[in-house]
Amino acid sequence: MTEHNDVLDELNKHIPLREKLVATHKSLSEIFPFIVRIAIAIYDQETSVLKTYLHSSGDDSPLENYQALLDEAPSLKEMLKKGAPRVVNDLVTFEDGQHEHTKRIGRHGYAASYTQPMYNEGKFFGFIFFNSNEKDVFSENVLNQIDVYSHLISLMVINELTSIHTLTAAVKTTGNITHLRDPETGSHLDRMSRYSRVIATELADKYHLDDSYIEHIFMFSPLHDIGKISIPDNILLKPDKLDEAEKSTMETHARKGREMIDSLLDNFGFESIEYIDMLRNIAEFHHESVNGTGYPLGIKGNEIPLEARIVAVADVFDALTSKRPYKEAWSNEKSIDMLKQLAGETLDQDCVNALITNIDQIEKIQKQFIENIYS
Repeated sequence: MTEHNDVLDELNKHIPLREKLVATHKSLSEIFPFIVRIAIAIYDQETSVLKTYLHSSGDDSPLENYQALLDEAPSLKEMLKKGAPRVVNDLVTFEDGQHEHTKRIGRHGYAASYTQPMYNEGKFFGFIFFNSNEKDVFSENVLNQIDVYSHLISLMVINELTSIHTLTAAVKTTGNITHLRDPETGSHLDRMSRYSRVIATELADKYHLDDSYIEHIFMFSPLHDIGKISIPDNILLKPDKLDEAEKSTMETHARKGREMIDSLLDNFGFESIEYIDMLRNIAEFHHESVNGTGYPLGIKGNEIPLEARIVAVADVFDALTSKRPYKEAWSNEKSIDMLKQLAGETLDQDCVNALITNIDQIEKIQKQFIENIYS
């Protein structure tokens, strides 16, 4: 009887997806040392945008904080039409590529690549990229072995994203059970989650935010007001201004949201989801103000987690530009003026600037996720 060292033992541990990807890369590179990077891009079905998500190459990445329409990546789109992976054994053939992602990859000196589309129940949801520092290395024998790792990685990503989607579905279902309440329309959540992603992407360099952080901002921000499920209808749906007692009750939704998140994570066993504390912070602190006048703790400035400051700006901007029972929708111009007044007082200055700087992207989101009575 002999002992054997499991080269993928790290995958048995309760660790984030990023660490599992790095461990998988380490195992694969022991077989094929020329594979110097594994990267994952996620596809947003609603917007046709392909977004960088995770990679295994530490701080050395040519495509950090990058997104593009799938139509802007013709070789990847063609791969989907054919329904087969893509092998490029000499990336010199892409030297004259005009697309930004092609230029960045070329400048980084990769010599060859293998790209595998990811599917879940037959539905495309992203790509896995294997980059080599040597050309002419992806033989049929090599590819057969890499394919096993590719599907393993795909399953790990599916497990992570499915956990988040299950968590989101549980929240939505709970809300529907509670009198089919709809204080926040689906369109509002679609917009503000994408505004949050725009803000985070703009702040990435200054705050050293990686792709996974940005993507989790997008995925977690729609759960910011989960605690409102606990607020009585006569307060939650009241069209008039709340009195002081009602206001105090409404403000409990931030703390109750955090408690509900903790309970859901415990019940579903989702503690290992990467950046899960981000979800807690968004639920509890998105009503804190940078001048310390917010709730539930009255913390201020950088004491407020960045993700909560980002979501606060996205949420306020969409509330201003949307029709509510107590107000008409404001124009973008009027709403931006209000954000500027609030910046440095209740809202974070960097986050406000990040949204205003990217108003062209904000307007595209507004056009795609326009409000309607069926939202």
